[in-house]
Amino acid sequence: MNVQSLRESGREEPIDGVTLAQLAAGERMSVQHFEIKPGAQVDDHSHEHEQAGFLIDGSLRLTVGDETYHLTPGDSYVIPGGAVHAAYGEGDEAAIGVELFSPPRLNLPWDES
Repeated sequence: MNVQSLRESGREEPIDGVTLAQLAAGERMSVQHFEIKPGAQVDDHSHEHEQAGFLIDGSLRLTVGDETYHLTPGDSYVIPGGAVHAAYGEGDEAAIGVELFSPPRLNLPWDES
């Protein structure tokens, strides 16, 4: 079993206003915590991983392909592997959530080659 505490994990800020923390990982999935401050943006990108998430706090504009979604606390989502997607922190509070990646994402995005 793999237990990883957010309090003890290494948080990194790859983009101004966007903080990611790699959490527990298993053979078929991994967990990541994110915080996106209001006005911060994750530009269009894609990766092989299917990405499922749950928004805990704040509001988030999520664009997947040509579709745009406005997420609020309690919303969940799944982004297919290979889909081009982007995120933008809306509102007055940071968007905070948890995401699962399958296959596992063992490195944060900027560490992958």
